[in-house]
Amino acid sequence: MYKIPSKIEGKQFQLYKLEQLLKPKGYSIGGGWDYDQGYFDMKMANDDGYQFLRVPFTPVDGQLDTRGVVVQLGIPFILNHVYQNDVDDDAGVGYAAAAFDQFAEPKDEDGNIPKKYIDYGKELVRELEHILFS
Repeated sequence: MYKIPSKIEGKQFQLYKLEQLLKPKGYSIGGGWDYDQGYFDMKMANDDGYQFLRVPFTPVDGQLDTRGVVVQLGIPFILNHVYQNDVDDDAGVGYAAAAFDQFAEPKDEDGNIPKKYIDYGKELVRELEHILFS
């Protein structure tokens, strides 16, 4: 994980408004969402894994599953999820195991971030600041 300090940290917005601004730019509400936190994810690349810019948010007025909820943004960060190219030997055996655990475990859930993604992530954060504060 690589954190990118930003002017968006601590700012509050209606979640609906954020979705209207960010989804057309390629952001989606990503994995790890639950009732007390969520993330906007921008997929940066798919090079021997997945590289994402992730923007965390938490509700400050309402709950995430309710209309009109206001959220506070956290520090954007880059994730590099490196996956294995082969079959997971520990995935389990038999039909039942395959139905529930058919994919290989990640090689590194928090892989090193190459400089090109750090630079790209910083560019995306500048664009994000422009979108939110224009």
